[in-house]
Amino acid sequence: MYKRILKLKETKDDSTFLWGARQVGKSTLLETLFPSARYYDLLKSDEFERFFRRPALLREELMNCSCQDLVIIDEIQKIPQLLDEVHWLMTNRRIRFILCGSSARKLMRHGANLLGGRALRTVMYPLVSAEIPDFDLMRAVNNGTIPRHYMVDNPQRRLQAYIGDYLNEEIRAEALSRNLTLFARFLEIAAQSNGEMIVYNNIAQDCGISSPTVKEYFNMLEQTMIGYLVPGFTATKKRRAIAAPKFYFFDVGIVNYLLKRRNIEQGTEVFGHAFEHFLMQEIIAYTGYSSSVEKISYWRSTGGHEVDCIIGQGRVAIEFKSSDEVKSRNTRGLKAFQEDCPRAKAIIVSMDKYRRELNGIQIIPVIEFLADLWNGKII
Repeated sequence: MYKRILKLKETKDDSTFLWGARQVGKSTLLETLFPSARYYDLLKSDEFERFFRRPALLREELMNCSCQDLVIIDEIQKIPQLLDEVHWLMTNRRIRFILCGSSARKLMRHGANLLGGRALRTVMYPLVSAEIPDFDLMRAVNNGTIPRHYMVDNPQRRLQAYIGDYLNEEIRAEALSRNLTLFARFLEIAAQSNGEMIVYNNIAQDCGISSPTVKEYFNMLEQTMIGYLVPGFTATKKRRAIAAPKFYFFDVGIVNYLLKRRNIEQGTEVFGHAFEHFLMQEIIAYTGYSSSVEKISYWRSTGGHEVDCIIGQGRVAIEFKSSDEVKSRNTRGLKAFQEDCPRAKAIIVSMDKYRRELNGIQIIPVIEFLADLWNGKII
């Protein structure tokens, strides 16, 4: 059992939407944190059937609950009509809810009642390094950190099942794409573009679909919690910046499976890509759990200078280098960025053995960086 960072303390006073991709551990967390809560699991066929037939049953069953009671509804997106009953119970009985699901897309598509801002929004991520005893970087880079995948020696069959379930339950079941084979092809192309600047026209040509469809597909990946679009940082003045976003899947193991990457070893080009992806995954989770209002972006100038991760309005700039010895040439992107944002804290995360400073830039070994990140010393 992993000790998760997310504690959902806000549920003492407020209702909450808890979103997260499948199998990141939402149900296990809720059962652990709130063992005495009334729990409705819409994955159970009998539970789904009775509420789908008569959503008013929820109100009837909870009429005698008090404002001290907590009610959890898992997979809420399966029956959007329940949200009208939830809204009434929150307003008239002051009952607190945790509404858990893997996608808000179905709710939005059906014009569901999203409670008018009366419920907070929280996202749960895969395991992060701070939650894993004896954290193993190479295992994380190879397996990803979805709990069921991280813990096994060979996660390939579980990853295959995960992608199959996603296509069938999120895409086919909700009719998000008319052509499942075409969408599966798009997933593979999106994996090839993982961590790269997205050029919708190029991907459209590779997939044989229109550019607007590609853009919609990326939005679907975001709304079903499968990935993140990271915008370009454009607030530099001396060097013109590119605004096109980058895309990252929510878990490095998913990309490994889609690209048929196995047994990734340090020192290879593939390791460099997976190393960057994993660290972005950690930073995205940290900012999410810490409720940071600062946005994550990346910076790339039209002249070719690039920094992998920018925090806020240039307060922190982070570059990921998977080599075991950062050289002076590796600092060029950060030095160029500092010309526009001289107060930026510049960091390179690497496989170096010891922490040091080079050209005014902090070089931090990856394991030390992760410890500093989760101790609040980086952002």
